[in-house]
Amino acid sequence: MNEPVHMNEPLQMERAVNEIEGYLLWEAEKDRARTRAAAFCAGLPWLTDTQRQEVELRYCEDQRDASRAYLERIAVRSATLRTEYRSVYRALRRRLITAFVSGTLSVAVLVTVAAVGLTTR
Repeated sequence: MNEPVHMNEPLQMERAVNEIEGYLLWEAEKDRARTRAAAFCAGLPWLTDTQRQEVELRYCEDQRDASRAYLERIAVRSATLRTEYRSVYRALRRRLITAFVSGTLSVAVLVTVAAVGLTTR
């Protein structure tokens, strides 16, 4: 027996892919922060192992917080742009439909006038 196809399955799949992509990107960002922290601490050879671990930890936390704040600003800006673009798209679509309908009516009127002119001769 065939199972019914759910209309929201593509949307759920897209959300799942977005979540996986977001997770992988965040893990890559954390890895970059650890790499930068290690490079930063390499320039401080006088640190003890305990101090080095503490500095790396603090550096990673700072980078994570900065990255999170940056991503949140990007998300807010993206939502704002999406709203703006949707409204512009709707306005352009209305204009296009209006122009198409006006053009079609103009052609219909011209054809009618030409047909009437030809039949009255």
